[in-house]
Amino acid sequence: MKRICSIYKSPRKNEMYLYVLKADGLERVPEGLLPFFGTPKHAFDLVLTPERQLAREDIAKVLENLDSQGYHLQMPPAEDEYIEHLPEELLRRNDPV
Repeated sequence: MKRICSIYKSPRKNEMYLYVLKADGLERVPEGLLPFFGTPKHAFDLVLTPERQLAREDIAKVLENLDSQGYHLQMPPAEDEYIEHLPEELLRRNDPV
């Protein structure tokens, strides 16, 4: 199953993204989600297939959500995940002397 998807970035939450089927646009996204998400800013379009890997999302879950509800919401990583990925030198700079 191949899906052409548009991905929108949230102006309110860093690293929050909304995946929708390009053909549907934002019409299947619930109205109640948009005040929380903010006015969607188009980031890019992407072809999704079960074989494709995504950096932070399970492709099977994204495709399932697109088919069942018409959108997939990617939440920002937990704050702990940000810290895990910081380079060592940045972490050392913040160590108390």
